[in-house]
Amino acid sequence: MCGIVGIFNMYNRSTVSTKTLDRMNESQHHRGPDEGGLHVDSCIGLGHRRLSVIDLSTGQQPLFNEDRSVVVVLNGEIYNYRQLIPELQALGHQFSTKSDTEVVVHAWESWGEKCVERFRGMFAFALWDSSKQTLFLARDRMGVKPLFYSYLPDGTFIFGSELKALMAHEGLMREIDPCAVEEYFALGYIAEPRTIFIGTKKLPPASTLTLVRGKGQVEPKPFWDVRFSLDNPISEADAEAELLERIDESVRLRMVSEVPIGAFLSGGVDSSTIVAMMAGAHTEKINTCSIAFSDPQYDESDYATAVAKRYATRHFSERVESDDFDLIDTLVNLYDEPYADSSALPTYRLCQLARKHVTVALSGDGADEMMGGYRRYNMHMGEERVRSLLPLAIRRPVFGVLGRLYPKADWAPRVFRAKTTFQGLARESADAYFQSVSLARDDLRLRLFSDDFRSKLGDYNAVEVFRRHAALADTDDPLALVQYLDLKTYLVGDINTKVDRASMAHSLEVREPLMDHTLVEWLATLPSHFKIRNGTGKYLLKKSMEPHLPHDLLYRSKMGFRVPLAAWFRGPLRARVREALLGERMLQTGFFNAECLRMIAEQHEKGRRDYSAVIWELVMFDGFLRSMESGR
Repeated sequence: MCGIVGIFNMYNRSTVSTKTLDRMNESQHHRGPDEGGLHVDSCIGLGHRRLSVIDLSTGQQPLFNEDRSVVVVLNGEIYNYRQLIPELQALGHQFSTKSDTEVVVHAWESWGEKCVERFRGMFAFALWDSSKQTLFLARDRMGVKPLFYSYLPDGTFIFGSELKALMAHEGLMREIDPCAVEEYFALGYIAEPRTIFIGTKKLPPASTLTLVRGKGQVEPKPFWDVRFSLDNPISEADAEAELLERIDESVRLRMVSEVPIGAFLSGGVDSSTIVAMMAGAHTEKINTCSIAFSDPQYDESDYATAVAKRYATRHFSERVESDDFDLIDTLVNLYDEPYADSSALPTYRLCQLARKHVTVALSGDGADEMMGGYRRYNMHMGEERVRSLLPLAIRRPVFGVLGRLYPKADWAPRVFRAKTTFQGLARESADAYFQSVSLARDDLRLRLFSDDFRSKLGDYNAVEVFRRHAALADTDDPLALVQYLDLKTYLVGDINTKVDRASMAHSLEVREPLMDHTLVEWLATLPSHFKIRNGTGKYLLKKSMEPHLPHDLLYRSKMGFRVPLAAWFRGPLRARVREALLGERMLQTGFFNAECLRMIAEQHEKGRRDYSAVIWELVMFDGFLRSMESGR
């Protein structure tokens, strides 16, 4: 795992500033503390920070082809590089290293832009072909590895693995994008391709960007998508067997390493599955790492310990106290732009623990999205059955009125919390799902934002992110649709972002076997009743793992990686909440309605409403503004 940066003078041959390039590169030192390298050649400059995992002795970057006409910087891993090397050698290419990075330069020479279709892995890379005066950038199919870029007003193109690398360039514009603010408060993150700054973007997953000197700006091109065909005629028994075979193969592929390797073990189904597969693929003891919480309401450590004992792993566990909120400012600086998943706190601690013992860790991320693990999927499918009975022309006025009139009841049992359900039934499927996952829903954002800020937004609503993806989903199956939406939004913008920044902060490489694109493609062919059945999520995975994991672990209620925000904001963080929500910094932006901010703070403090998710968004946004003030 590494960090990459670059500067490309698109319209002239003025030499790239080595000083600026080095400053951008060193801003990401944490991503690759082992080595750093720069390449500057007239109009192009590439930088790389290396975390050594494969080919420790000769895998330095930037890396060249035989005649040095092609040079690449890569962040990530090409897992099938060993299979590609003999194929490329047969085409006449000579290899001087044993690294996966060298596969990229030779694959480009043979297959051009289509080389990415041959790669199986997690990656973001930039390649300069001097003979063609072409810069080629690519990002992996599932968006595991990040890549930010910006076209500067003077014709310079810059890119980096993190936004902080671009912020190290004096020419980057730092004007906040109102649409990004709208997306952030709706979702808790800023969805691809947008960033917090106007003119700066994220390269979308499964996309490439090809720039030719003198030809001007271009848009990214997709090279892959997943299609939920749901038409696989396989029997349940055969599907169970094949699922295990595919997971086992994906795990084995990701265990190739020349440094210590281990796994995250939360005690949930997904991470426990990975550990079970690793134990079967490895003759030595597996290293496993888990976080225990002092608050039993959030603690899964007993389940993690049981799995560790079953597979005789070398298990490491540390306890996180229920008041571990000192990391807030650290997270603000880590994520560069507003980001509001509070599970980033324990994830940071888990990566910190893991790095003490391993350099590479396997995780179970991706299972919920592809195998139907989220509780919200069941609720959406129930609403969808009602929506299918009544046309929108009837649902919209009837349930719209009920949604407006029914009181908000966060305190009540779920069966009585019907306001959100009524609001969902009054919408189309994608709009309803957006409403269900929003942290600050439409009605609250309407009150939260000032009149002036809403005028800057115009007609833009973050639901457009979901509508854009839904138009490409190519399915009318209710579960498949929301799975597709989560793959394109939540998985990339939230989960992958969280894990990448938290792990890279500790120079830890995290690999996700359940996000292997060949596994994802196969799961998308399975009918939805293999994923959710009789209210049981991840049905096929759980059935297939029954011989390998305890029944009570497989079928217990999903807990998640949570922290006690509501209690923090009424107790030890009460003063910080008031400072963030009621201080001058937030009001000076002109974005917010002061009365709404006061209402949120007071009603949560008095226990009248649980605004913890929105307060966390506001606290993190205030932290971002503070970091901007400091000139970071």
